[in-house]
Amino acid sequence: MDSKSKIDIRKLTLDQLRGQLVSMEEQAFRAKQIYEWLWQKSCTDFDEMSNLSKPLRDTLKQAFTINAVNVRQAQQSADSTIKSSFVLHDGNIIEGVLIPTPDRMTACVSSQVGCSLTCKFCATGYMDRKRNLHADEIYDQVVLIGKQAMENYGQPLTNIVYMGMGEPLLNYANVLASVQRISAPDGLNMAAKRITISTAGIAKMIKKLGDDQVRFNLALSLHAANDKKRNEIMPINEQNSLQALAEALKYYYAKTKNPVTYEYIVFNGFNDDLSDAQELASFCKHLPCKVNIIEYNPIAFAEFENASEDKIDRFADFLRNKGVITNIRRSRGKDIDAACGQLAIKETANPGI
Repeated sequence: MDSKSKIDIRKLTLDQLRGQLVSMEEQAFRAKQIYEWLWQKSCTDFDEMSNLSKPLRDTLKQAFTINAVNVRQAQQSADSTIKSSFVLHDGNIIEGVLIPTPDRMTACVSSQVGCSLTCKFCATGYMDRKRNLHADEIYDQVVLIGKQAMENYGQPLTNIVYMGMGEPLLNYANVLASVQRISAPDGLNMAAKRITISTAGIAKMIKKLGDDQVRFNLALSLHAANDKKRNEIMPINEQNSLQALAEALKYYYAKTKNPVTYEYIVFNGFNDDLSDAQELASFCKHLPCKVNIIEYNPIAFAEFENASEDKIDRFADFLRNKGVITNIRRSRGKDIDAACGQLAIKETANPGI
């Protein structure tokens, strides 16, 4: 059978797979075995499914395909961060990052090939959005980055953040399906509370997260707490004003009781004044939340600069004095363009690992 006419087996639910096997005159109970190979053991080769007979494995190869993601290149930063470019079955390239710290191993994964949101400070925002990633392609990134964590640091993944390329809430169904496979007992069995989805802010989809009563964490890339400044750097704000976002977040919190994290890059001379901090503190009053202040990572396309450490510290202290839980997140992997906002398929001739 031509590969294009084969069924992508990881698009099937367990019930659908069972139905396919019955229609092929195979035993229905085999579906659960195959599903375990696909999602618990992360198998991408039918020949490795050793508790299936060879005739059944041959039948599966004729009828189905597994569109596996593969590592194209991996680079290791001076601070031990590992950035990988991944090649998809159709030749598209995405990036993901392993961020090791003393107390956690975090996988940062992509949800789209490119991005459509054109945030002015983000390298991915200067790329075209080519397509959404499928749930299995997001899952594969987690598996591959997890292997890097074990091989390089002898530690399993502890956290997953959807903060790579793309806007997760514009790929809603696939992102939620990937979380389900990653957190399911018959999947990778990672606790949903160790998974964070980051959004630039799409109000109606934030409300949908509330309706779906998701258990993972939600982070909002805020970066300015007044509409004029936010419109300037994040065009998505023109259709999703701060008031609309506040209402959506309150709705989300009422449905899930999950606090929200606000991500705030302090740009030199743009949003680094104490009056900006006051606006942010006021926005934080809408619902239980915390603020992660993020170091800016320069990109070739934009002229923004990171604020000085003194300014960042003053900004954070102001928020803390207003009762806002505030953390300062220092950049990781900046030297290999792996830091927040730098992912843009910039590879090197000397990968490093």
